[in-house]
Amino acid sequence: MMERPLKIGITCFPLIGGSGILATALGTELAMRGHEVHFFSHAKPVRLDLSLPRIHFHQVVVGQATVFPCPDYTLPLAVKMAEVGRANALDIFHVHYAVPHATAAFLATEMIGAGAPRVVTTLHGTDTTLLGPNPQYRAAIEHALIHSDAVTTVSESLRLQTEQTFRLREEIQVIPNFFMPNPSSKSRAEVRRELGISGREFLVAHMSNLRPTKRIDLLLRVIAASAHRDRLRLLILAGASFAPFQPLVDELGLRDNVIVKEAAAIVEDFLPASDAGLYTSENESFGLSILETLFFGKPVIAFRIGGIPEVVGDAAYLHEFSDMAGMAASLDALIASPETARQLGERGRDRAEKLFTAAQIVPRYEGLYREVVS
Repeated sequence: MMERPLKIGITCFPLIGGSGILATALGTELAMRGHEVHFFSHAKPVRLDLSLPRIHFHQVVVGQATVFPCPDYTLPLAVKMAEVGRANALDIFHVHYAVPHATAAFLATEMIGAGAPRVVTTLHGTDTTLLGPNPQYRAAIEHALIHSDAVTTVSESLRLQTEQTFRLREEIQVIPNFFMPNPSSKSRAEVRRELGISGREFLVAHMSNLRPTKRIDLLLRVIAASAHRDRLRLLILAGASFAPFQPLVDELGLRDNVIVKEAAAIVEDFLPASDAGLYTSENESFGLSILETLFFGKPVIAFRIGGIPEVVGDAAYLHEFSDMAGMAASLDALIASPETARQLGERGRDRAEKLFTAAQIVPRYEGLYREVVS
């Protein structure tokens, strides 16, 4: 007997970042498999295609009540989730981040009462690594996780860190991120021509939301330390304003080396035009941008931190944190040997296609949903 489709509510942040991108991709894949998917956020997620069947978006207006000293998001989100959850008889609230999303989901289920959706909380890192040690948030995060029907993390590294940080009753499941690249709309030559990249130049890609943990300062210093900086170009696909880093660009003399594309969501056009990926995060629970880079067969250089080794295996150059000289040397080695770069990139693509596609990951979420519903 075929199991009935599920009605799933997904709550995420809408901006460029691993959690929002994963949540959007997951919801899209679930809808393609016949499930009904409702998204909740304060703005439409950047990669969400509302023209697809069985996908709905519910925008949450941030509260501006004059009785409060600052705007509020948690309560309006909880009310919206309760309204939609009750009206559509949702089976699952799948929330990405414990606070404020799992907290809002808990309040929503309390408002709905009997027959409320089950709550699945996926941790992407910030709840554990940044907010967990903070006494202002720790108890709230712990409460949200304890009252979730299931908790998942995107890497084994994050699972262990979460269990060390919070006192939880239930076992945490590890379900990694996935990526399904779309076909490029432009050729490699066309994109490089538009970017002003010559045939002899080596284009390094970096994708991130530019938060402090991404360590853009180290990224720029690695480029500056390269022995081949005269033929090295850095393409930054930025999920936030790059303006705060412009003084460092000038200080390091990299004005001619750095290209910035802000709010660039179409990675499929830019990654094929690049020659390698460079990532300098000091804290990375998974590294979705790294996975995206691997899928396009590009060699990756990164720090050996968090969940990154679980993603890349032996298909990348990994260095201890802040070893900028080592990273620059690896970059120079790739520039000097195109064959080495090609082989490393192909090894990374093989690993990504073997372990991190929708076909491998989405059924694990479906199985988890049906487990908690039953």
